[in-house]
Amino acid sequence: MTEAPKLPFATRLAMFLRLFAVQGSWNYETMMGTGIAFAIEPALRLLPGGKDGAAYRAALARESGYFNAHPYLAGLAVGGLARAELEGDAGARIERFRGASCGPLGSVGDQLVWAAWLPFCSLLGLLAFGLGFGPLVVVLTFLVSYNTGHLALRAWALDAGWREGLHIAAVLGHPVFRQGPALIARATALLAGVAIPATVARIVGARPAALASAIAAAIVWSVGTALLAKRADGWRAALIGVAVFAIYSIVT
Repeated sequence: MTEAPKLPFATRLAMFLRLFAVQGSWNYETMMGTGIAFAIEPALRLLPGGKDGAAYRAALARESGYFNAHPYLAGLAVGGLARAELEGDAGARIERFRGASCGPLGSVGDQLVWAAWLPFCSLLGLLAFGLGFGPLVVVLTFLVSYNTGHLALRAWALDAGWREGLHIAAVLGHPVFRQGPALIARATALLAGVAIPATVARIVGARPAALASAIAAAIVWSVGTALLAKRADGWRAALIGVAVFAIYSIVT
């Protein structure tokens, strides 16, 4: 693997910004395929002949085919595919890469983001509420922590994809992906042990009626979670919990 060539800053920035719309044209036929092509397109303009060249049209058509991945890790594919197209890799090799990378990029991203990072950040917001902060601080705690992580992941993914080209398998074996979800899950469990009691204490206070309501709500939540275990995602439940406490902090 040769050293990655320099990619103009304006082109890299355009690709990064377009990654935020990678799911904008999602459909059942190509999934996020057209979004991937949209994100790669600024780099394809560097092909011989520019936007009017045959190489540009062929590459854009190829990159518009079926593709699916976690949106935050799509940059790995976008960077790798952009480099492959500009270096003139065979179309068949690029197509094989597209087909082989969908599953890993989807599952790794789901485990790291939806199953680990999102619940952790949700509990940070819950802890802010339990510690007595107002609604603005609660919401900002969640938004700042979550978006700091996801923006960093997006930027890193695009850079790593361009650096590694079609050889991103080693990147997906990084300790962050192999051990990160488990470590974040442990931190989330520890955070829950602090955030939930603090939240309940703030809501209940010394009022017996509020205590009874909190116990009843906990029972309903636990039973509902158990019954819907196979149909409800943890990240959705976490977001619902944060939303409920944010609304409560506003109305009270």
